Amino acid sequence: MTEPRHAAPDEEQPQVVVNDRRRIDPETGEVRTPAHAADETAAPASDEPLVAEVVDEVAAELKTQLDERTADLQRLTAEYANYRKRVERDREAVINNAKAGVAAELLPLLDDIERAAAHGDLTGAFKAVADKLVSTLAKTGLEPFAHEGEAFDPSVHEAVQHSTSPDVDGPTVTAVLRRGYTFGDKLVRPALVAVTDHEPAAAAPQAEEN
Repeated sequence: MTEPRHAAPDEEQPQVVVNDRRRIDPETGEVRTPAHAADETAAPASDEPLVAEVVDEVAAELKTQLDERTADLQRLTAEYANYRKRVERDREAVINNAKAGVAAELLPLLDDIERAAAHGDLTGAFKAVADKLVSTLAKTGLEPFAHEGEAFDPSVHEAVQHSTSPDVDGPTVTAVLRRGYTFGDKLVRPALVAVTDHEPAAAAPQAEEN
């Protein structure tokens, strides 16, 4: 029979570890948190820098996309504003051309009215109607031009008669044969005029010496 082995006095004794797995602390009466649960709860703290980095990257990407969309919206807004201005300008040009075309059809009537006024035949009801017509056309933008004594301008005057005189300093309108008209910046009809150019005066004859 084998006798039990007794440890020597200097031999290290094995340590006995007792794990208390009770959920309720016997001293305080509080519910204990398991050690592994505490480790799991504390673990995410180590991921906070990584999460913050991801959030910063996402925020930067969203800001970049927002800036791009804002720039696109501003560009589209500017293009639409230019488009509206161009459409409005074209619309006004069409309207003005149409008005100018109608006014051009009435110019012979205005010529007859002007001739009748020059001969003293523009009186009574005829004069009232003529004045109303001229006033209405003027309100739409029709303007007469060409007067005696003004400088000759080949861009708006059409010379049908020509003469010279020392009484003028340069080409001058000395007679208006048919008045011209403009509608806004548009020339509807040039004026027919007589033009006189400057002619130096003849030198006086010298007296004969005796």
